[in-house]
Amino acid sequence: LPGQILDQWFESEPLKATLATDAVIGAMASPHTPGSGYVLLHHVMGELEGRRGAWGYVAGGMGALSQAIARAAAAQGVHIFAEKAVCHVLLGRDGRAQGVALQDGTEVRSKLVLSNASPQITFLELTPQEQLPKDFVQRIRQVDTRSPVTKINVAVDQLPSFLAAPNARDGRPLPHHQCSIHLNCEGTHLLHQAFTEATHGHPSSRPMIELCIPSALDPGLAPRGCHVVSLFTQYTPSVLAGGQPWDEQARNAYADTVFDCIEAYAPGFKASVIGRDILTPPDLERIFGLPGGNIFHGGMSLDQLYFARPAPSYSGYRSPIPSLYLCGSGAHPGGGVMGAAGRNAARVALEDFRHL
Repeated sequence: LPGQILDQWFESEPLKATLATDAVIGAMASPHTPGSGYVLLHHVMGELEGRRGAWGYVAGGMGALSQAIARAAAAQGVHIFAEKAVCHVLLGRDGRAQGVALQDGTEVRSKLVLSNASPQITFLELTPQEQLPKDFVQRIRQVDTRSPVTKINVAVDQLPSFLAAPNARDGRPLPHHQCSIHLNCEGTHLLHQAFTEATHGHPSSRPMIELCIPSALDPGLAPRGCHVVSLFTQYTPSVLAGGQPWDEQARNAYADTVFDCIEAYAPGFKASVIGRDILTPPDLERIFGLPGGNIFHGGMSLDQLYFARPAPSYSGYRSPIPSLYLCGSGAHPGGGVMGAAGRNAARVALEDFRHL
């Protein structure tokens, strides 16, 4: 349990609760859920430019990271088909993957196919079911993809000014504006309370909020004097109580709850909002192909990690289909902007390629 780990090192309850948020990010779990301590470890492992456990912003926004990868690939002769949806994986008579078919009818032939899509999309939608072992298909269907995350992107016409650390007179960003700001985290009991509400199908009345202002470090993201605010919030159930849909009314009601909470910490925040984009779990699934809206393509629980990710006997990136590999968040070691799954899968695929 993360609570036990944090109790060994810290005394301050607000500090412990703030750190405990890393134990539940993207997980339908509370800090009191057994096994959530691993999620805490997952979010503090690794390093950034030599600094252990550090995180950072991508200059130009997260999309700039994808563009950097694309440029590096293109420099090696890679052809990129943008806005071209894959319809299914092409299989040869020997059962090997030999390319993909696009929805416009185009067939792209290759000796290897690596899928960065979720295991559910890769094996339940893009691969002929009769070519897969029944127990494997059953395992993929049973992966826990519940997600508590609603992402809200906000445009504001002034920098939020927090009661605990008011803005300078010149309105310039202060050090805390450049960090990850955690709200409603004064105690771990608040996180557990928010989680409990979601398990009963109700969006949290006092959500866990992680607030970032990337434009405080990267002014090019917003017009002069304005800012973009990224809100990573929990907990919101994928399916609301009584089967109610996540319609515009439900979306806006939850966003209003989040904004009311921020207003209590930073008076004037609501008045500064000039635009907002609300992405509930069903929205994250529909737009980004995240199963259940889960940012990790599946829960990071102990029964879905290591040798069991995405299924026992298939944690080594190879799949039941020869020459078809899984290289996304649903593969070992799981989600996060680190590229470990992709790098590992590429090494396995290259090893097999040499023997073709």
